[in-house]
Amino acid sequence: MLDLLASEGELKILHIIRTLNPEGGGPSESVRMFALAHQKLGWNVEVVTLDSPDDGPLKDGYRSAFVCPVHPCGPALGRYGYSSHLEPWLRANRSRFDGVIVNGIWQYHSLAARRAFSGRVPYAVFSHGMLDPYFKRRFPLKHLKKLAYWILAESRNLNQAHVVCVTSPEEYRTVAEGFPFRRFRRLLVPYGSAGPEGDASANRAAFLAAWPHLVDRRFLLFLGRIHPKKGCDLLIDAFARSAQQDIHLVMAGPDEIGWTAELKARAAALGIGDRITWTGMLRGAEKWGAFYAANAFILPSHQENFGIAVADALACGLIPLISDKVNIAPEVDADHAGLVETDTVEGTARLIERFQAMTASEREAMQAAALACYRSRYSLADAPLVIYRALGLIDETGKPAAPTAVPSAAQ
Repeated sequence: MLDLLASEGELKILHIIRTLNPEGGGPSESVRMFALAHQKLGWNVEVVTLDSPDDGPLKDGYRSAFVCPVHPCGPALGRYGYSSHLEPWLRANRSRFDGVIVNGIWQYHSLAARRAFSGRVPYAVFSHGMLDPYFKRRFPLKHLKKLAYWILAESRNLNQAHVVCVTSPEEYRTVAEGFPFRRFRRLLVPYGSAGPEGDASANRAAFLAAWPHLVDRRFLLFLGRIHPKKGCDLLIDAFARSAQQDIHLVMAGPDEIGWTAELKARAAALGIGDRITWTGMLRGAEKWGAFYAANAFILPSHQENFGIAVADALACGLIPLISDKVNIAPEVDADHAGLVETDTVEGTARLIERFQAMTASEREAMQAAALACYRSRYSLADAPLVIYRALGLIDETGKPAAPTAVPSAAQ
């Protein structure tokens, strides 16, 4: 028998994610931001994760970043993330929720969500860039492995969802190219950043207190995973080629593949080792303080489904210097809110050179445009409402919709 949506009172939303560890990239931050956005609307949200309750991210304190109930159903096994606890928990608790948002694909939690909710509770899926055609071009052998799993399970997981949420016009156009049986409904969702937390001056002071050698220094900020996809190597090469001698580079982010030592050696060989600060992952006041203290944000990524850090920079009025492989680059460029070039050493060098050539008045104008771009496009104000309407949870006025049966597959 089909479960029915609540006809009155607060909506109850469940997020499902493989891990809340922020070192895994954007999905965990996305869930945190959406949880806050849900709560600002006065509705309840809970999170279920395959993290272990005994160790790992939850024990390390990441749970405190979520001001909502978090249910660990791990530990998960291997890269696929299988856990015998997840699907029973979803089935036992599904009647408590009006709608579900699944974060990420290619892992067990996507399959478990379909088994538990299809035809019973409306659910949406965020692929978080995992269906970008870049991966087919960059890793053709891995694509063949994914193609087999797509035919066996993942296409059904997405086709039976109410919607598959995409976060940029470019992703809407290219999502799942190279995969057959694409019958799912795409939904373009306003996406971005919840914006800075706390006082700007206090955040800036917190960052500079942690890294006092950067006081009164000009620097470019890279904030993201230390990973080949992010173009860290070409950034170092371009910085050595084009950055003025008094400009520093801050590389902030987790190194999940142990690449930092090689990059440091590369920088030393280029004679710029003493001009780069490696902070590791920044959180809270130090993270926002880095944005406020920097002169520009730089991300020469080879593939970026959205780029939450770009939206974070815009929210702080910081000029982003980004590659054309960041999917929101066309909108940033159209708003004159940042500089865009190709994801090459030459393109990244041009980003630095163009920024250095700007006059003070040109930079002030672009900083104002960056903040305006964030407020008009990436503030997350309308994102939950767009998803809720697509799931049939609210009407056009934003009030809970009348009960309706949940279809067994996407229309």
